[in-house]
Amino acid sequence: MFKPIPAAGKVRLATNLADSPLAAALKSGAVKSDLVEFDFCGPKTANQGFKRMVREGGFDAGELAIVTFLQAIAWGKPLVLLPAVVVGRFQHQCISYDCRKGDITPKQIEGKRVGVRAYSQTTGVWVRGILGDEYGVDIKKTRWATYEDPHVAEYKDPAFLEKFDLRGKTMEELMFEGEFDAVILGGEIPNEPRAKTLIPNALEAGAQWHRKTGAMSINHLFVVSAEVAKRPDVMREIWRMLEETKAAMPPQKGGIDFLPFGVENNRKNLELIMRYSFEQQMIPRRMSVDELFDDVTRGMGA
Repeated sequence: MFKPIPAAGKVRLATNLADSPLAAALKSGAVKSDLVEFDFCGPKTANQGFKRMVREGGFDAGELAIVTFLQAIAWGKPLVLLPAVVVGRFQHQCISYDCRKGDITPKQIEGKRVGVRAYSQTTGVWVRGILGDEYGVDIKKTRWATYEDPHVAEYKDPAFLEKFDLRGKTMEELMFEGEFDAVILGGEIPNEPRAKTLIPNALEAGAQWHRKTGAMSINHLFVVSAEVAKRPDVMREIWRMLEETKAAMPPQKGGIDFLPFGVENNRKNLELIMRYSFEQQMIPRRMSVDELFDDVTRGMGA
């Protein structure tokens, strides 16, 4: 599946890493290495490479959505996680509805039809978990509709899902046409007067949730193939490079670390997303944080 890595000397790694504040110094060459060379050959949008990574071993390294990673290791894919968050954000702003029909509360999403790219999309898992924990929403009473298959082929979507065809449109456009009562999208507050976030004052709600729980709703982490992980010297060098490129980032918003590094700094985040993943039928069993890491990665950031 994944190509062998030389037992000694310099390595060149096919890497799926999108442009981001974290990746900037790495991709510009400001952070360099005599041991590791990254070949940034992935698609512009990283999630378009996730299926290729977990199904075909198409990349040696790069970012991967945490729920995709959990499913991948649940089905025996030879991947190793580094405790380095590449994409993290509050997710409260990621579910919107057509406000022309009148305002609705989070609880009122029960019984309604909600569109999401894939049921196993990490953003969707976070949003549903937060709606359940913080707003008392019974997500089993909501009608979930998707158009994309899971990244991990062995995972089968629950039978209650509805499938739909984009028909060359966006989910937001379909919502305005009446196909959905709400949609889950990535990114910031929608710049669209017809749409409102289901969670009021979403960005502040996210910050309050962070202060209350001490957690960050992490999306993508850095992952390598098990072949790469056979080289502890390469693993430590990748970690050094990631730490240096993070140090070169501009200050994060509000002084909040949206990209925590290290196992302990991510323990709450990982425990929460693993609970949500299990409760939402993403993975067949509850996992522990420590089993996600090996002897080398477990000590990173300690």
